[in-house]
Amino acid sequence: MKNSVRAFLVVVAVALAGAIRLSAHHSFAAEFDAQKPVTLKGTVVKWEMINPHGWITLAVSGPDGKTTQWMIETSNPNGLMRLGWSKRSLKFGDEITVEAFRAKDGSNTANAATVTLADGRKVFAGSSGTPSGTP
Repeated sequence: MKNSVRAFLVVVAVALAGAIRLSAHHSFAAEFDAQKPVTLKGTVVKWEMINPHGWITLAVSGPDGKTTQWMIETSNPNGLMRLGWSKRSLKFGDEITVEAFRAKDGSNTANAATVTLADGRKVFAGSSGTPSGTP
């Protein structure tokens, strides 16, 4: 009887852990606005190729000379690797341009569609929610 109770508790714990993991993931439309495209030109501060999404921290200088940090979401590591990305694709100090869509909450967060790298190559950021017809 003790073994069946333990087995039941393990099954419940695993199911709850899976539910928590799934609820942490979001859809593009839940967080980003396809009607608010933004072009960000700046310097890479940090590149994280992590699950569930990669993140680029970008220092962007405004017209007033003030620098603002943006958090730019990309696809997951597996999707990025299939597109040719690696952990070495971006380095601290690289000058890049990101075509993205702004967060609905007005924060300096965006979902990347394409990234123009320091060498001029334009690469897809692989984000699953990027609206169709994106350059």
